Amino acid sequence: MSDDEISTEDTMRERADESRVKLWLLLGANRLIVTGVLSASFFVLFMLGAVVDPTLSDMLEERAVIESLFASMIGALITGVTLVVTISQLIVSQENGPLGEQRQRMSETMDVREYVTELVGKPAPADPSAFLRSIVDVTQTRADHLRDTVEGGDPDLQDEVDEFVDSLTGNADTVREQLEGAKFGSFDVVYASMNYNYAWKIFQIERLEDDYEDVLDEDQQEALDELRTSLVMFGPAREHIKTLYFQWELIDLSRLILYVAIPALLISGMMMTFVDASTVPGSTLGTENLLWLVGLTFTITLVPFLMLTSYVMRIATAAKRTLAIGPLILRDSQR
Repeated sequence: MSDDEISTEDTMRERADESRVKLWLLLGANRLIVTGVLSASFFVLFMLGAVVDPTLSDMLEERAVIESLFASMIGALITGVTLVVTISQLIVSQENGPLGEQRQRMSETMDVREYVTELVGKPAPADPSAFLRSIVDVTQTRADHLRDTVEGGDPDLQDEVDEFVDSLTGNADTVREQLEGAKFGSFDVVYASMNYNYAWKIFQIERLEDDYEDVLDEDQQEALDELRTSLVMFGPAREHIKTLYFQWELIDLSRLILYVAIPALLISGMMMTFVDASTVPGSTLGTENLLWLVGLTFTITLVPFLMLTSYVMRIATAAKRTLAIGPLILRDSQR
């Protein structure tokens, strides 16, 4: 098997074969910044459309047009906020339950922590980034041990294991550096965990065991099994932390939308009640001031929707890129 087949691209950007800017916009960027970019883009496009089609200025001369525009926005804002609050209630309801269920959840959590403690040889860290980093560390340690066990044995097996361990070590170093100092609540922890291509590594271990079944001795087989065990543990650990982050993010989104929806509703009501063609006479940069005001206020009323868009873009993208747990390769770029 060639080196390219053993050591595939590891980081998410390399596996996806997409531009750094696109991934930054979908995943890495602060969601408030993305909301601001979307809002500014909408405002610019709205004003450009008004310049290209001068009839819009004539339409705004009629008070009924402004009333209709912002009345529809009030209805949309109330509906949207109600939907977001409902989502928050669903998230919170998942945490509610009778004492027996809560005890079962606690028992299962502690069982996993005890297993990870045995795996890493020390108490499992409580911090999510440190928790994932400890599993990455033990995979690298066991990979180095695997390399030692095959040294001096079958030359083909040794060559493939060397290439495999080099790939795993490089990926582990990258992820460890990204996890260092990453705080839960930001996307950094989940983003770093998505860069650890553990599924491909599990598949490679299974392939090595099958291809070299006749030459593997007991120590080498045990080293492969131990490495696979540590890699397998990374999957549910990442999924658990990702799930907690999604809940955290959706709760934050609900709170932020409530914050911005109140001024958006107020602005819509004021535009309906007080603004007409005589309210803001004159023009600026060759465009009527009324049009500037309508464009700005209309953009502000859209901020809750644009904020929802920016958060859903990240959550949906992260969910799609981590759909499979274990050695299932869904993207064509990795097959």
